Amino acid sequence: MSFAKSKFRHKSLPVNDLGLTYRDYEGAISTLCAGCGHDSISSAIIHACAELSIEPHKIAKMSGIGCSSKAPNYFLNNSHGFNTVHGRMPSVTTGANLANKDLTYLAMSGDGDSASIGLGQFAHVVRRQLNMVYMVANNGVYGLTKGQLAATSDRGVKNKTGDTSLFNDIDLCTMALQLGASFVARCFSGDKAQLVPIIKAAIAHQGFAFIDIISPCVTFNNHPGSTRSYDYVQEHVTTGAVTDFVPIKEEITAQIPEGEFEDICLHDGSVIRIHKLDKGYDTSNRLKAMTDVEEHKQRGEILTGLLYLNPTASTFHELNNTADTPMNQVKQDLLCPGERVLGSINDSFR
Repeated sequence: MSFAKSKFRHKSLPVNDLGLTYRDYEGAISTLCAGCGHDSISSAIIHACAELSIEPHKIAKMSGIGCSSKAPNYFLNNSHGFNTVHGRMPSVTTGANLANKDLTYLAMSGDGDSASIGLGQFAHVVRRQLNMVYMVANNGVYGLTKGQLAATSDRGVKNKTGDTSLFNDIDLCTMALQLGASFVARCFSGDKAQLVPIIKAAIAHQGFAFIDIISPCVTFNNHPGSTRSYDYVQEHVTTGAVTDFVPIKEEITAQIPEGEFEDICLHDGSVIRIHKLDKGYDTSNRLKAMTDVEEHKQRGEILTGLLYLNPTASTFHELNNTADTPMNQVKQDLLCPGERVLGSINDSFR
């Protein structure tokens, strides 16, 4: 089902340097569950791009499969977009970036898309230092396929069916740091005061920018032992059609002072502790960032903020000495120099 979105624009809406309002950066009406943290991320992206006065047609939205990868439909309606197969977004983005490096590449992925089926692709796109913003909407479950535990789920937690996570979680921030990412951050989707500036900084960064965004899932919060839970009812009744009901929840937001922590109660009653970085945090020390992430995890806290930044790192195009002109603008006679030139190249290898 789709809904027509109002085109009404209040005349007093502020405009950016291009004369556009934030509504010019919106997308379709979201069909995600009410209160989904992914919608908060979409909103933050809209505000970041509007405040940076980026022309929408100079942005390419890249995604894979999952609830997270539906989100690009809900922002930047006038931008380019490519929804790839599961876990293969990084390689498609690499190809697009080689063809046209003048675009700003905003990638939206999920924990399943990046930490499981696409883990190899994630590792290599970090190594390549591709110019892109890689955002993971991390909710710890496969929301699109009914809440199976994801590889980012903490060991010992249970999903709504009572299955326990038996394995250690994959920390994508730590992986990105180990693999050489030059911009690494972690945020909470409900903390827009922190998330919007970090997205803006990631867009401005030259090189690979990674943001792991803790994004609560509202749907899988029913108690597994309840005889009124969705699963129990579905298992004990016969219906003519498979339906489900998702209760409407409020968006979870938080304003956490720098250097302090706050306990965030999620929709299922569980609590996560978000610890925001100190104002004077040293973002140039990669090893310290890895240690801090692990130390806070041991204390049951999620450390958020810009964890690491290397502003002088070489980018993918610098490392590969690519042509200054994007491939999509190179003339045909240069792309295909002709039979004589090709023959001389082949002769040089004989």
